Amino acid sequence: MRHANIKHGSFHLEEHNMRITRARARVSGSSGRLPPLHPSTKQDKKQALGAESKRSKRSASDENRPGTSSIATGVQPKRRAVLKDMKNVLHENSHMNCINGSKIQVKKGSDKRNNKAKPAVSLKLSQLQEKGKEDIADKVKKVKVEGSQEISSGANCKEDMLPQLSRYVTPAQCGLVHLVPVNRSSCKAFPLQNVMKKDESKVCQKQEGFANLGIADIDSRHKDPLMCSLYAPDIYNNLHAIEFDRRPSVDYLEKLQLDINKGMRGILIDWLVEVSEEYRLVPDTLYLTVNLIDRFLSENYIEKQKLQLLGVTCMLIASKFEEICAPRVEEFCFITDNTYSKEEVIKMESRVLNLLSFQLASPTTKKFLRRFIQAAQASYKVPSVELEFMANYLAELTLVDYGFLKFLPSLTAASAVFLARWTLDQSNHPWNPTLEHYTRYKVSELRTTVFALQELQMNTSGCTLNAIREKYRQPKFKSVATLAASKPVQSLF
Repeated sequence: MRHANIKHGSFHLEEHNMRITRARARVSGSSGRLPPLHPSTKQDKKQALGAESKRSKRSASDENRPGTSSIATGVQPKRRAVLKDMKNVLHENSHMNCINGSKIQVKKGSDKRNNKAKPAVSLKLSQLQEKGKEDIADKVKKVKVEGSQEISSGANCKEDMLPQLSRYVTPAQCGLVHLVPVNRSSCKAFPLQNVMKKDESKVCQKQEGFANLGIADIDSRHKDPLMCSLYAPDIYNNLHAIEFDRRPSVDYLEKLQLDINKGMRGILIDWLVEVSEEYRLVPDTLYLTVNLIDRFLSENYIEKQKLQLLGVTCMLIASKFEEICAPRVEEFCFITDNTYSKEEVIKMESRVLNLLSFQLASPTTKKFLRRFIQAAQASYKVPSVELEFMANYLAELTLVDYGFLKFLPSLTAASAVFLARWTLDQSNHPWNPTLEHYTRYKVSELRTTVFALQELQMNTSGCTLNAIREKYRQPKFKSVATLAASKPVQSLF
């Protein structure tokens, strides 16, 4: 660094790398020379403060320009003006959400002004707090008086009365008021508790009544959701009511169908049993298929060439209604050796659905059989698998026989349980108060149906349709088709 000293009006020149700012240029213009790099302690301190305030007005591009902030080695940077005695002091009532959270005190003079303002603010807060408490207390008293009047008039205390207090608290009162607790002891009982007590009392009364009559309560397992214990009685009340409405005609072959007879119908259903086994369909699909066929034939004439088409179409509809994964239309066409095309099946499907007005949910024998088997198992310490298979075997035999259309599905299911119990055990009477209660049939009402069912079991007519018999001769069904009662059932009536 070079220094040039000129006496008598000369000036001090320093050659350095520091950039000449606007503030330094103004100072140099007023004084006629450049200001020194090292200003004096007092006089130059004011100049540094003024220069610093003016530097803050410069654009960001000038300050961020590279190389502008570098200072030569050995030169001390300028001191920046710093506001002293600045403190962030929180307000005494800053914990309240309704008031501004903090106040800044600047030096001692501002502290005095803030201290004078604090009593007014705290006084205002206390007034709001007292006012809010008084409002809430008045409203709570009003609610208590209304509740006591309702209780005195004989009405139960409503649980909805208690949450109404939350409406009296506005956001402005948040943190300033406190809810007064309500004395819940004045309420006699909540509605939910009353309902639970009533349900428990009903169950106890029901069980006591059944015990006196010798009836087993098959709906006592309320904790098992799969049993639908709470809804089962209502469900079967509805099924008993609608089984009269959605049953086919008992003599449609004689009055309407002139091209088909009982034998053709039996052959079709026997073949559909094999189809259901081929595709592993659930029993409900087979029962619903036969129901749809009979209901359609009860109202619509059909040629015998279209009878098989009607059968596969009704099974397609029943599969869509009952199965999780129903077979495709092409599979039903294939099972008929492609006798019918896909378009013919779809056209027949539309025809059946429109004729039945899409009312497919029908109470079949299988639906009642589940309930009645459950009632029959109540008399066994260990559930009997043979009883279930035998009852299902006898019920499926009725599907092929046209003569069983005159019996209600519930009556057929009750007769199947009666004959199944008698076939497996002739030492005890197959009917008891539990079965009579749940089936709603007395022994005398089952006589005709049981006699017809036993003839079907013994195959006294020599029927050659053996699909169902072959099915239940399999070991997986305990070969119940090979069993027969050693004593005639007529001795029970």
